[in-house]
Amino acid sequence: MSQPNTLYRYDQFIAHGASGTEEDVDFLMLELAMIDDLATSRLVDYSLSLVARLEGRQRIKHYLYNGDQIQRNYAALYFKRKGFIDLLDEAVALGKIDREQAYAR
Repeated sequence: MSQPNTLYRYDQFIAHGASGTEEDVDFLMLELAMIDDLATSRLVDYSLSLVARLEGRQRIKHYLYNGDQIQRNYAALYFKRKGFIDLLDEAVALGKIDREQAYAR
């Protein structure tokens, strides 16, 4: 019986990532902060990778500087994958993320 709920959850997260608005990023980051399990973190990670809108990217940047530790880590991962190393440099300089998180391969 949990199969439909799992599929719905997957579709919901993917839809938020693909839409990529500020509100969509907030939804994903809130889920990441509230639920600490591997499935959720992987689903949020993948969904964030789909964010392509400027407003969504700006919201992820907000979390890089203002989120809790896990939100900052996933925001850093997003920017690392997208090649925005200047943002990572700045976040490291401000003490928001550590060097290992910013530059590890």
